[in-house]
This record gives sequence, structure tokens and C-alpha cells, in this order.
Amino acid sequence: MLADYGYIGLLLALAIFFAVTTLLIPFSLSLPARLTIYFRRFQQYLETHYPFMTKFVPPLPKFPKFMQVVPYKPSPVKNSPFECGMETIGKSWVRFNFRYYYYALVFIALDVMVVFIYPWAVELKGLGLFGFIGILVLIFILFIGYLYAWKKKVLEWK
Repeated sequence: MLADYGYIGLLLALAIFFAVTTLLIPFSLSLPARLTIYFRRFQQYLETHYPFMTKFVPPLPKFPKFMQVVPYKPSPVKNSPFECGMETIGKSWVRFNFRYYYYALVFIALDVMVVFIYPWAVELKGLGLFGFIGILVLIFILFIGYLYAWKKKVLEWK
């Protein structure tokens, strides 16, 4: 969703991330202590994301120009489905049950949850309360989605 907005979307996502993490910093700390924590987190963010930003973000503005250079000449041969060099027999679009899509989404959601929970479990002692709250938010969001799917009876196979 934010990727459709290019650099503005990336900056907006970054701003939202830092706004949320700043709100999680305890207000009982003094302003210099909170700013120190905030800038330390920003430095950690840059250390992990700077290599990505320097390699993949600069070519992004050139991508639309590149798409104009690539020739696009549709023809019936190019638009027809490819079946190992043979003419297709019957319809090439096979309809499948839409319920498989729901199961795929639930699988992806749980897979993403495992990808986030495993490193969290490994570094649990070092993360402290901030890491614990973050993983609780993730589990809560996924649990709400699961309850919604259960309420809509999406997970029942008929």
C-alpha cells in the first residue's frame, strides 16, 4: 500500500515506525534520556537498513523511464498461453476452489509470525520489555485476524 507512493510512502512508513517506537519509550525518563534512546534506535535502524537503501533505493526513480524504453508490441501469439510449444486444448484457465486462497493467507500469516517469533525468542533476554510488548502486539494483531476469519466461517471446509 505505501509502496505505491514511492519515496513519500517509505518516508511515511519510517515516520510511523519512529512515532510508535517513541511512544513506547517510558515517559518517566527525562527528555535527554528519551532523545538518547530515540537516536540510538535511529542509529541501529540506519546500520541495518543503510546497505539496502544505498543499493536499491537510488535506481527507483529511473525505473519508470526504463519501462518507457522497453518495447511492448502485443500480438495474438504473444498473448496466447504457452503449452510446451503445442496448441492449447480447451480452456487454458482452470478454475479452482476459492477456499484454497483463504488457507494460503492463514498459512502465510502464521509463517510470518514464526519468522518474527523465532529471532525474538532467541534474543528474549536482551530485548527486555520493549521486545516483549512488540511481540505481544504482533500476536494480538494476528489473533484478531484469526478471530475474524473464524467468525466469518472462512476456515470451515464444506
